[in-house]
Amino acid sequence: MTKPAAAQEFFSSRGDGIAAWRKIADLLEAEIAGGLLQPGSQLPTEVSLAARFSVNRHTVRRSLAELAGKGLVHTSQGRGTFVEATRLAYPIGERTRFSQNMAQEGREPGGTVLDAAEIEADPRLAALLAVPVGSAVLRLHTARLADGVPIAVGHSYFPLPRFAGFDAAYRRHGAVTPSFAACGVSDYKRRETRVSARFASAEEAARLDIAPGRPVMVVDSVNVDLDGVPIQATRGVFAADRAEIVLQS
Repeated sequence: MTKPAAAQEFFSSRGDGIAAWRKIADLLEAEIAGGLLQPGSQLPTEVSLAARFSVNRHTVRRSLAELAGKGLVHTSQGRGTFVEATRLAYPIGERTRFSQNMAQEGREPGGTVLDAAEIEADPRLAALLAVPVGSAVLRLHTARLADGVPIAVGHSYFPLPRFAGFDAAYRRHGAVTPSFAACGVSDYKRRETRVSARFASAEEAARLDIAPGRPVMVVDSVNVDLDGVPIQATRGVFAADRAEIVLQS
């Protein structure tokens, strides 16, 4: 069977001193850039790629790790390796809603609770939520998804007892707005947003399915009810390869 031209070039240049994993990574990168591998599409399995290039799976795995390190692909546990989708726009304004932002981008939003706990507010958190230091606060650790791909992970904090049961509501709805409604808050506004950047921690990289050390955007925000009372303080960590922050006036 005749091999594709790119694969023929790969085989014909074996032995030129360039490591096989590097050549495979370069070829797959070219196929992504040239549109042969579309954004969001799944790559062939490691076994298939190993057979295509007549190498072992370790070599293929190193090639894929190189592409992941460049933010070109991501591996989802149990599902396979996918070309990164086109970076989505994430508007931040007076009314910032994750599910609405995803819907506007044509993506299916999702949210999961990773952990929930009652903690005491430290001085910084107390100031953000306008509560006394040591007050009971609900800490919610969540992951936000678009078409099943993790976009952001973060911690949100809600004053208690006002938002007792918010975690149960979030588990039911997978979104903040209906969970607020379940706690008697029909509408809310964004009071403050701060955006910074850094490299992902090992835990964040694992949660976001990105290579360790990839850049992330850190979004610190405070939401208030219509009386101006703080109801939520959040630190969200966004995969910089998958989203761009759009500040709306």
